[in-house]
Amino acid sequence: MAINASLTGRLRNTSLPKRNALLPLFEAVVNAIQAVDAVHDGMESTQIAVTINRSHQLLSQLGADVDHSATPLDPITGFVVSDNGEGFHDGNMSSFETLDSEYKLAYGCRGVGRLLWLKAFDKVEVASCYKDQQDKSRKRSFVFSANAGVSQQAVTGCDDPQTGSEVRLISFHETYRKAAPKTTSAIARSLLEHCLWYFVRPGGAPNIAVIDGPERVDLTSVYDEYMHCSARTEEITVKECPFNLVHLRLKATAKNVPQLYWCADNRVVSEENLSGRIRGLGGRLRDADAEFMYACFLGSPYLDERVRMERTGFNIPESTEGAFDEHEPSLSDIRAGVLAAAEQHLLPSLEEARRAGRARVETFVDSKAPRYRPILRHVDEDKLSVDPEMSDKDLELQLHRYLADIEHELLTEGQQVLDSSDPDDPEYDRRLRAYLDKVDDVKKSDLAAYVSRRRVILDLLARAIRMDGEGRYAKEDAIHSLIMPLRTTSNDVAPGACNLWLIDEGLAFHNFLASDKPIKTMPITGSTSRKEPDLLALKVSHGPILVSEGESLPLASIVVVEFKRPARDDAAPGIEKDPLSQALQYLERVREGRVTTASGRPIPRSEQVPGFCYVVSDLTRTVQERCKAGNLRPTQDGLGFFGYNDNYKAYIEVVSFDRLLNMAHQRNRAFFDRLGLPAS
Repeated sequence: MAINASLTGRLRNTSLPKRNALLPLFEAVVNAIQAVDAVHDGMESTQIAVTINRSHQLLSQLGADVDHSATPLDPITGFVVSDNGEGFHDGNMSSFETLDSEYKLAYGCRGVGRLLWLKAFDKVEVASCYKDQQDKSRKRSFVFSANAGVSQQAVTGCDDPQTGSEVRLISFHETYRKAAPKTTSAIARSLLEHCLWYFVRPGGAPNIAVIDGPERVDLTSVYDEYMHCSARTEEITVKECPFNLVHLRLKATAKNVPQLYWCADNRVVSEENLSGRIRGLGGRLRDADAEFMYACFLGSPYLDERVRMERTGFNIPESTEGAFDEHEPSLSDIRAGVLAAAEQHLLPSLEEARRAGRARVETFVDSKAPRYRPILRHVDEDKLSVDPEMSDKDLELQLHRYLADIEHELLTEGQQVLDSSDPDDPEYDRRLRAYLDKVDDVKKSDLAAYVSRRRVILDLLARAIRMDGEGRYAKEDAIHSLIMPLRTTSNDVAPGACNLWLIDEGLAFHNFLASDKPIKTMPITGSTSRKEPDLLALKVSHGPILVSEGESLPLASIVVVEFKRPARDDAAPGIEKDPLSQALQYLERVREGRVTTASGRPIPRSEQVPGFCYVVSDLTRTVQERCKAGNLRPTQDGLGFFGYNDNYKAYIEVVSFDRLLNMAHQRNRAFFDRLGLPAS
């Protein structure tokens, strides 16, 4: 009983992911390779041309006035694949008209390649010369489309004794066109990678050229540019199934990452990045001659039998653990076998790369990331053999992931130690010591990270107070935000988000701190003032160093900080222009209210709470005049002024940005030196 087949139905059930946008073209080229193999004993006389058609060429054919020079930016409308192979004789044509034909099963053909043509193109036009059974030259032409199938077929005599075919893939669908490589060289490289097996096989590959207007790229030249040395073949066995490996050493400029190519029927089905899969294999390797990039082509009858019909993957589970057919290799089983063989093949080069990778980690940690030094001994050696060319950013992220993994392990180990039922067991004591040792290293790492962060903040501050390329300085808000986020309080932000230590280490021990907030919104005072000091902090001491009997607690002080834009030189008498008067007025407004702690506890004699006022500003001429008018004394380094205002019961300090930066460096220099960080 005959069973009808629906072409549109088969197309609907045929998959072509966008990442495989050029697969229909590759199928046409592989067909051409098989066609020339059938009639040519040697590769010298073979000819396969892949012509790229772009939109400017189409407009020209329609008679439009266009610039005839091809550019890689012109959209691709289609391709033409021509060869001097056996042509579409009756046997080939019958197979073409039969869905899922087994005519070329011995070549690995599944009879679905032409379906992929119609997934990505509107139609295909074919013209071919061939020899019939009487050895007469014949010419066959037809059109292949989703709606009509094979149509407009014509067979005539042919005066040309040369056999061959021309396959025109017409109207590239936009979805696939956008996903496909655009330039001639990129298309040629992709085609070579898909057909690389034919170049490394005994006898070599046909002459294949990619033509794009006046540009021509011969795949043999691309192959020569790829290859560092000759290929080496190897056979491995995974769960009694044989697998063939072709180890390639490509020139270092050919590929960006080491690759494993999964093949079926001598064609690439999928590729896999091998970076990090083998210790020391991250990028380029080196042998006695030069640098190279590794690639491996994997083939097997097992893969041939299980490749999906569209050749976009395999019907093989990733793992067979717990499955019924555990005797058959899974993808992970096969991958493990390939990686073991690849490691042995590359061992001398890998050992050199491992040493260089570990040296890269050591150098980075020593010079830029000392926080990771304490944890390195807890990281597997395999993980520390990184790609020597890895960027600082990527290496930092990788080391941070290792730190996070160790912290996670600590939580688990700590719970296991605490849950131990027999603390007298010697094994318990060993585990406890090992756990505490790891905790100690992690805490050292945290401290190193804290100090390193201070070094970064100082760099940012130094950059913020410098003049930019247009002669402008950063606004005070930028510097303010670096020290404490604007319009927040200490209840809104975590301590780690503040850098109050730049001004005074003691500010970290505040009871309440507000940044650019109206005084009336602060819970520490009953003031109704709408004034907004840049920074205002209440410091409370519940245990003073000197305590007389009957002393009332708590004791407190108020800190006011005002920032001015670098190089600002418009200070003048009066509350609007005098930064010293502004800071003292903020202090007075707070005292006018009923000062309490953040929790509402009253502070005795709150109207007399001592004040500390800091003005952070460059010592311009007008600022210096206000300092002298306020009877302040210059600091020893000449970069600031200080004094005490008895009327306001307040200590006042005017700190230049240079002094702020210098003093912060000096306070932290011992820590920077300990970690090997530069102090300036």
